[in-house]
Amino acid sequence: MIYRIHHQTRLSYGNGVPLARLNVRLTPVIWPGQELVDQNLQITPLPTERTDAFGPYVVNVTTMSFRGGVQEVTVDNTMHVAVTPPPVPETSPTIAETRDAAMLARELGPQSPAPYLFGSRIAVPDTAIADWAAPLLDGNRPVLEAAQALCSKVHAEFAYDTTATDSQTAPAEAFASKSGVCQDFAHVMIVALRGNGIPASYISGYLRTLPPPGQERLVGADAMHAWVAVWCGPQIGWIGLDPTNDCLARESHVVVAMGRDYADVAPIDGVFTGSGFQTMAFSVDVAEEG
Repeated sequence: MIYRIHHQTRLSYGNGVPLARLNVRLTPVIWPGQELVDQNLQITPLPTERTDAFGPYVVNVTTMSFRGGVQEVTVDNTMHVAVTPPPVPETSPTIAETRDAAMLARELGPQSPAPYLFGSRIAVPDTAIADWAAPLLDGNRPVLEAAQALCSKVHAEFAYDTTATDSQTAPAEAFASKSGVCQDFAHVMIVALRGNGIPASYISGYLRTLPPPGQERLVGADAMHAWVAVWCGPQIGWIGLDPTNDCLARESHVVVAMGRDYADVAPIDGVFTGSGFQTMAFSVDVAEEG
């Protein structure tokens, strides 16, 4: 499957600000079954400074700054990504085996389970969420089977509501209201898994905009999407699950970045100096080309 993805973001700063600095995370990382064929990332106006940190990392970041009364910045990203998902493993280690392997892991590279065992800036530990998920996460159950059951539970019990939360909503708030968007569903599932000793990460990416004939359209395809990756032991590694759509992250999903939570992988963030105000508008289109 080859996708053409076009993502445009426009940031406006009112009457202008003397300095703006942005971090852009829109270049897909190296991921099993995924290849970035080409990319055209255009920034208007041209930044005063720009640094690209690309490579086999979990997050690729372009850092840029603008000086001299900037009023508007447009980030226009067009790329082709080939997706050939690897086979889904027929079996996986038990949760107990996965916990032990994660605690014994000595590798601290980008895809090590170690950074994804504990609380993070947004996905802080929450006893209520951990206890809610615990009956599904018995230590003798295969970890992937259990994670899929939890994925289905989030999907069944939470209402998709774009007005219920925002990008700063804590998982505890979304859990209390049982509503939110893909970001909230992912955060709640991550907190639930980590609270039961299972490494879990936050994935930022894209969904196929139009489904194949006869299939329902996936929720969240008009913007960047979020889902969860669960570490299933050193032999299997990370497997993506999408609680918003109750499915494995497969041929319809394009991985851009993996982090501990949204704060690690926000598509665009930054700071500016001055008395202006910032507004942001975006558009996303994902088209299948082969």
